[in-house]
Amino acid sequence: MDILLVLGLPLLGAALLALLGARRFAPELNAGISLATLIAASFLVLHVIRHGPILAGNEQFFVDPFNVFLVALTAFVGFTTALFSRPYMRIEEHHGRVNPQRLRLYHSMYQLFMFAMLLALLTNNMGLLWVAMEAATLSTVLLVSLYRTRASLEAAWKYFILCGVGIAQALFGTILLYFAAEQALGREGMTALLWTHLNAVKGQLEPRVLGLAFVFLLVGYGTKVGLAPLHNWLPDAHAEGPTPVSAVLSGLLLNVALYAVIRCKVLVEGSIGHLLPGRMLMTFGLLSAVLGAFFIWRQRDIKRLFGYSSIEHMGIITFAFGLGGPVANFAALLHMTVHSLTKSSIFFTAGHASQTAGTQQMEGIRGMVGISPTIGWGLMLGSLAILGTPPFGVFASEFLILTTAMREHPWTTPFLLIALAVAFAGIFSRVQPMVFGESDAPPLPHSPALLPVFVHLAIVLILGIYMPAALAEWYRAAARLIG
Repeated sequence: MDILLVLGLPLLGAALLALLGARRFAPELNAGISLATLIAASFLVLHVIRHGPILAGNEQFFVDPFNVFLVALTAFVGFTTALFSRPYMRIEEHHGRVNPQRLRLYHSMYQLFMFAMLLALLTNNMGLLWVAMEAATLSTVLLVSLYRTRASLEAAWKYFILCGVGIAQALFGTILLYFAAEQALGREGMTALLWTHLNAVKGQLEPRVLGLAFVFLLVGYGTKVGLAPLHNWLPDAHAEGPTPVSAVLSGLLLNVALYAVIRCKVLVEGSIGHLLPGRMLMTFGLLSAVLGAFFIWRQRDIKRLFGYSSIEHMGIITFAFGLGGPVANFAALLHMTVHSLTKSSIFFTAGHASQTAGTQQMEGIRGMVGISPTIGWGLMLGSLAILGTPPFGVFASEFLILTTAMREHPWTTPFLLIALAVAFAGIFSRVQPMVFGESDAPPLPHSPALLPVFVHLAIVLILGIYMPAALAEWYRAAARLIG
């Protein structure tokens, strides 16, 4: 019942908002549906904590501590983003960037996007996982192109082409996975692609087929993660789409795509019996972290700047999952959490800063702390948090990843330190004048629209200082499942 509500509410919301999305109350309806989804996800979390993993829907849906953690995170950030988008999109409508018909598209596609991500997380079927990822791609293409400008259409087209090619590679990997499963499980039809069935017999699966399948799955889903050199769509999509879309793309979709990769990694490592999948993740992760950090220095657009920061951080998370083991997996899960919360809050403030200044170019954004202390301090605190400044939670997760790398693979440590140092210098040198620089603009009144920013940052700060025992045990349980 809980799974049905978590999936049914956003799907029903998408249909409802397709009819009512142009009405004045549509933003409130969008936020209300997101709140109901969050409540349903909370009940699902409680059920898993009390009773353990769930198999439902003729084994088509599977919930364990790993994916229920991401379901809760997705529902929470989806709700706070819907709250943020209420005043933000109304300002966009006032400025003439969107009309009621485009707002209807925005609200309905937002809920469809949430449904696709939650379906990808909850399904037990690797084929349905691929379908859900494709649905997430198609819905966000429409969201990225919402403004219908030349740049937004180009960004949406690039996103569609690159992720379409990537998802085709993932489809071929899924077909190879089915071929290997059929040899071990017999002709069971689509049930041969159930992850729980595959996990039970992973030692019997053909290693060479599984190894080849993982290459295609990593390339395919890795494109959605934004791993270099498959990352080119991400900065454009973040820069040209509406700010709430940038927040959920960076804070949620990248996590869901990486979740798909890790589910495949568990199967492949159990089949081939050595660390090749982990080494591949480490390689792609390090490359992404280093390239993302250096590309930060070339940016002039505030949203592109933090888009490349997302590439860097997803590289760090991927590297941690490649390291494997209880500590590295724990750190990767923690980093997924704090990155989602912090990066979405940064995009919230970056969006309002751009609206206030009338441009996304960083040269035109100056002295935000004097114009609007809420925006200025939100941007500065969010930037300090994402740069790993203590006592924020990003520091704790990066410290765990670094110490684990120093112990198990010392040669990787210089690359990680270089990426972190370059990203710190690049972002801080650009954010400081945007927040504290000179500006002649008159001050603006405080706005409650940025309340989600400080809620997110407060959670990230708490996780850097104190982690509740129940949450720590939850992460440990998920880390054990990953292996």
